[in-house]
Amino acid sequence: MSIHAFNINAKGTASNTFDAIVIGSGISGGWAAKELCDHGLKTLVLERGRNVTHVKDYPTATKAPWEFKHRGRMTKDFLQENPLISKAAGFAEDTAHFFIRDQDHPYIQEKPFDWIRGYQVGGKSLTWGRACQRWSPFEFTAPVRYGYGIAWPIDYDTVAPWYAHVEKFIGVCGTRDGIDAMPDGEFLPPFDLNCVESLIQQKIQEHYPDRYLVHARWAHLTDPQPVHLQQGRAQCQARNLCMRGCPYGGYFSSVSATLPWAQQTGHLTVRPFSVVHSIIYDEQQGKATGVRVIDANTHQATDYFARVIFVNASALNSNLVLLNSISDRFPNGLGNDNGLLGKYVAFHNYRASVHAEIAGPEDRYYSGRNPTEPIIANYRNLHRQDTDYVGGFTTFMGAYRRRLDERRASAPVGAAYKAALTEPGGWEVYMYMQGETIPKISNHVRLSPDQQDRWGIPLLVMSVDYDDNDEKMIKDFLTQSTDMLAKAGCTHIQPYDNHQAPGLDIHEMGGCRMGRDPASSLLNEWNQLHHCRNVFVTDGACMTSTGNQSPSLLYMALTARAADHAVDELKKCNL
Repeated sequence: MSIHAFNINAKGTASNTFDAIVIGSGISGGWAAKELCDHGLKTLVLERGRNVTHVKDYPTATKAPWEFKHRGRMTKDFLQENPLISKAAGFAEDTAHFFIRDQDHPYIQEKPFDWIRGYQVGGKSLTWGRACQRWSPFEFTAPVRYGYGIAWPIDYDTVAPWYAHVEKFIGVCGTRDGIDAMPDGEFLPPFDLNCVESLIQQKIQEHYPDRYLVHARWAHLTDPQPVHLQQGRAQCQARNLCMRGCPYGGYFSSVSATLPWAQQTGHLTVRPFSVVHSIIYDEQQGKATGVRVIDANTHQATDYFARVIFVNASALNSNLVLLNSISDRFPNGLGNDNGLLGKYVAFHNYRASVHAEIAGPEDRYYSGRNPTEPIIANYRNLHRQDTDYVGGFTTFMGAYRRRLDERRASAPVGAAYKAALTEPGGWEVYMYMQGETIPKISNHVRLSPDQQDRWGIPLLVMSVDYDDNDEKMIKDFLTQSTDMLAKAGCTHIQPYDNHQAPGLDIHEMGGCRMGRDPASSLLNEWNQLHHCRNVFVTDGACMTSTGNQSPSLLYMALTARAADHAVDELKKCNL
């Protein structure tokens, strides 16, 4: 369907005109809305999925296990119809309402790629992992130092005050550890390590003085501050049922924090069921003037207008929107003079893990359901390249007691089995990697020339894969993690490579990367398109490299920084 085939419902330009439009309502879109509304801009947020209201639309939040028809599992028919989305971390009967269905949102896998999505107001901020480590200076500089990427147009010192700005608002628990590879931030008290985690922390420090097992940083309110109470949020109850939606607001999401905050300003309009077709570019003005939307239910096309546009649809959807925003000036996608839009897509490598057992202390347990994990900060390729690959990896770790020690049960049914259920089993330990991957021009997404979705928008073609650098990193992680657990006294150590396709990490990045040179990048240091300065891209699409830390906190910081700059530029009439 061509643009000219639409029956456009403009409803009068004035009624559809805003100061700013934000495409997407997830982690970065929510922050764009909050910051722009705080500055007094009349802001429209476009969300392709349904509306979700905090607390009201968390239907499973307080259900007990026996209240679910299938005890938390999905039916065989559902799994057969949805082989992709049912692979997602945290997907189950109690969270399925926050994920898409496969057949509703098709795409083309030129190479295997599991694209995990949640289309609703709040996006994947309702189901994210909540890890909030800051990037270190090493991550911003490593691609140039080791020759596997272009230079970031910003550095750690540029982002640090915006990290602090975000952390104070969302609430991040952790400890100030003074680790170069994982900078300190503005933290609430952490959850305690359990006794086995503390033991392994001690053993790793004894055997590896340059490796640090510490509290990770997580978006959980362990000690709510006044700003969190003003948001209507309360202390995390350590239920570890976060992906159902938290009725306490104990973890950060757009729905519990940024969007309600923006709503209170009186400047926010949220329009759900709004599938963004493209950004409208005005040839005479030399800038974007609005966004074309297809109503998800009626398929009616409507144009909305604004002076500034933030693209926060999540990395791959943002690439899709920009690629589909064609005009005489930009026949290959908005701002795409260099032909690199959709190129250099990357992700995080989650393929490797190690599991083990540890003897004792079987007289010890832990209270609550801790929703956080300890972390081993990256220890590879920091001050110099010390491996046969580039990049680094973060190691998440945890210890727990089995719910049932099968060896103590004399039979799989009956009184002995029931008695065994009342006693916890032995301690188990795990580690898993979050590895940096190299952005490559061959790893890309593009629009299908002949296949469209139900709204007349081209399907996205995925062509993203692992490389030899990833394989070497996996091998090193498995070797090092096995050795660390052995030195900590663990037994029955089992290294494992799950060989999963890219995508299940849900950390897709790139395609519209930042850079200093318009010949090799799409965005400048303020996340503006080089060739269309009133369009900002601040979600994962903007990433120049992946680093090894979880990226969501950086998206939020970059968004807040870009919104502040956009407001300044609007005041100066530069946009």
